[in-house]
This record gives sequence, structure tokens and C-alpha cells, in this order.
Amino acid sequence: MSVFSKATSSFVRQMQGDLDGSLIHVSRPHDSQKLVPLAVVVKRNRYWPWQRPKYQPSDFILRDLLQGDAAFDPDVTESPFISYNETSRDDKSGNWKAKADMVQVDVEGEGSSKRKLSFGNLQNQKVTVKRLLEDCRDRKLDMRHILVQQVQKRNEVLAVLKERVLTTTPCGITETQKKQGSCMGVLNLMGMLGTEISVQESFSVNVDRDISLEIPAQTVIAYSLLELEIQKGGNFKLCLQPETFGGFESDSGTSSPSFDTVDQQRVGNGIDLSRIQPPKRAPLSALNSELQKQEESLCLLAELPVRRCLFEMLFKSLEDRDTLSLQEQALADWCCRAGVLELQPQSMNAPSCALLDLLCLVPAIQSENGSAAECSPPPQLTAVHLLVSAMEALPDETLFQLTLCSPEILQAIDELICQLRGSCQPLPDNSVPAILLEEDGKTWKLLEQLLRSSNVTLERVNDGLRAETGSEEGDLPLVLCLTIRGLSSLCNGDD
Repeated sequence: MSVFSKATSSFVRQMQGDLDGSLIHVSRPHDSQKLVPLAVVVKRNRYWPWQRPKYQPSDFILRDLLQGDAAFDPDVTESPFISYNETSRDDKSGNWKAKADMVQVDVEGEGSSKRKLSFGNLQNQKVTVKRLLEDCRDRKLDMRHILVQQVQKRNEVLAVLKERVLTTTPCGITETQKKQGSCMGVLNLMGMLGTEISVQESFSVNVDRDISLEIPAQTVIAYSLLELEIQKGGNFKLCLQPETFGGFESDSGTSSPSFDTVDQQRVGNGIDLSRIQPPKRAPLSALNSELQKQEESLCLLAELPVRRCLFEMLFKSLEDRDTLSLQEQALADWCCRAGVLELQPQSMNAPSCALLDLLCLVPAIQSENGSAAECSPPPQLTAVHLLVSAMEALPDETLFQLTLCSPEILQAIDELICQLRGSCQPLPDNSVPAILLEEDGKTWKLLEQLLRSSNVTLERVNDGLRAETGSEEGDLPLVLCLTIRGLSSLCNGDD
């Protein structure tokens, strides 16, 4: 996640307790120019139930999409908001050790980051909704407009900007990152006379990085929207009440909203994606019904001919949330087109293009690319998208802890989680994979930190080991289990 996106996201999290929870953070500075009053924003639906909707500002405002030549300007009220300053610090550390025959490798790492941001005195601008309703009376959307047609084809949602929060003076964000790492390898050989020969090689890496970002005045850092409920003839309604969602009217005469209602369901490749919130303070076995819906898809990862290369590529992406987001979006676009790949290099970075190129080498995916005859994407493509979307849903702390896990440790953690899910009773100590008990407890500490970062607690009791979901609501325990199962499946065997 970029420095700017981290800052605006942190601001919105702090504000949600005081506002109605409708604020959306701005993820890229250049989007600020598009976010004017009544700007048209495309809401991209979730593909999986744990994902959050994504928002893409367009180059249009509402009047550009209306029929007729009569133009209107929004009535906007301005008011001082707050003065916002923040300083945060994050410290992380971890290590792992791997052994294989005569080779031993030890890796340790630690890092810290400090972020200081000052948005200064902020301003709030709101569109007068009553005036907007009067201006839109008897007006219709131009259903032939290219943006309207594209959004309708993808079953996405059109919305207009109702409110925005922007800076009033130049301000700045600074972030300092310090990373230290060391690696030691030991090769034990037996000499010709029976003497033992030990060859040791070690190296260390220190990285210091200072980032400073100057933000000009009148930069939008957050905004809220009104979704549009669009009927076939172009008539539309503004969704004014909370928990009301926009969309296009379907052939049945009802609108097809985004997948945000609690009881909404979506089925793809035979997988039921009805949303079930994992219970709080419950054993991991409580996740079984939801996990089993997805695991059949993840099993396909172990059969991919490029699985080892795919593992290395995705493991590298754990270090870069921006890359994860781009890869997830590219895979979502591919899946939404029923497996027909339409590359858009301008919206992707090199790792995202490399991921798509790699998947095109898979015969089961390649054979269906270029034809939209099938109504659903290849199951193997869905499995990769499932894994990447689960990875993207994890918090930064969890992603960091995963980067410290060797393939052997990932597989051991997956084995442990499967055993913990298998029963509501504590797991006997002798059932824990041996590799997790090595290194004087360091690997075990890594395991605890990894689980805790995604709202899973692990504790020893008199009769064994017990794991349960934490006190916070959300899907983090579910997506962590899916991520570990998916990455572990890619580690099985060679390409």
C-alpha cells in the first residue's frame, strides 16, 4: 500500500466512529482531480464474500451521463472540518530455520517503520441533496453512453460523489523504514578419512529508507457517495438511506444490486459464496462449513504444472500490497470475462503481467482463453483468484509474518490448522508437527504471532493445544486459513 493510501486509510478509520461510516479513503493522489462534486464513481462488486467493494473514479460528472442538453451545477455547502495530525510506529521481527540432509539455513529479520502525517485544517464539502433531487426530476440517463454500457455489462454500480474532505493548505507525509536481516548457511560434509567438514557462509542486509510526500492544498483525501438505482428506460433513483444499494434493473423487473446485503448469494463454478460471519470466541472447527466450500477449488492448485513458479511469484507479492491488489484486480477481470483474457497493461505493473503470462502456460486455462462460450472461468483460474484475493484481504502484519515462513513451515502450519479444525477438543501435544517445536521456541512464537495477527488465538491447556477465533468480528480467520492452505498446496512437489 502506498504511503498516501496508508495515510488516508488511517484517517478514515479514525473518523468512522464519529461519522456514519460512509467515508471512502482516496488511494491515489491523482484521483483527487476527478473527485469533484457529483463526479461519477464506479463501484466494482465483490467477487468473494470477504472482499470489500472497490471504487474507481471516472472522468465524468453526472450531467455528462444525462439525456438532453440542459445542464445544472450542484449546490455545494462548505464548512471547516477538523485539524488532523498523526504519528505511528510499527515494529516487527521473526526468524525461521530449515534443514535438509546436510544443509542447514537460518534466517532472521526485523523491521520498524514510523509514519508522521499532518493534513492540517481540513474542509468538508457537501452536495445539497434536496437541490439535486429537484435538478434530476424528469431527467434520464443516456443508456447509450459508453460508460453506462460498460458498467451495465459488468453488472457494476454507478454512484455520484455527495461529500468530500480535502486539505486547505500544503501538507506532508513522512515515513521512515528500517529493515535488518541475516542469513547463515551451513553445509556439513564427510571427508575421505571420516572427518566431518563444516562450511559456513553468512551475510546480513540493512535497509534504511526515508519517504517524504508533499500534498498540495485542495487535495481530496476521503469522500462519500450516493448510488444510483437505474431502470431500463434510463429513469433512475438516488439511494438516500443507509444500507440501500444501487444497480441496473434486470429482465425480471428488479434491480441487480451489488453483493453487499447480508443475505445476498452468488454462485460461481459450483461454489456457494453466501456470506457467513465467523463466530467470535469459537474453536476453529466452527469455520469448517465455510472453508469446505472453498477447499475443493484450492485443491486444484496442487495440480498446476507451474505451481512452484506460481508459489515463488505470489510469495514475493506478500511484500508489496499494491502488487497484490493489481494482481487480484487483473484476475477478477479475467474471471468476470469467463476466462477470456483482455490485457490492459496500462493498469498493471510488471509482476501482474508476469502472473497472467505464467497462467497462460497452463493448458487447462490456455485452452479456454479467447472464447466466451463458457459462462464461467476455468476452475484452475478461479482457484488462483481465490488464493490471491484471500492474501489481499489479510492485514499488513499477517503478510509480513507470512514472509518469514519457509515452505516447510507453511506446510506444517497448514497440517496443524487441519488437525485443530478436525475436533472441538484440544489437540494432543504429540500431534503437533515437529518442525514447529524446533529452534528453542522461535518457530512457535512465529506461529503465534501469525495467527494472532488475523484474530486467531493459540493456547496450551492441560490436555493439549487449543485454537479459537478472537474477540473481533470479521473474516480474517477464514481468509488466513484459505491463504495458508493455498500456499501450502503450491509447495507440494516440483513443477
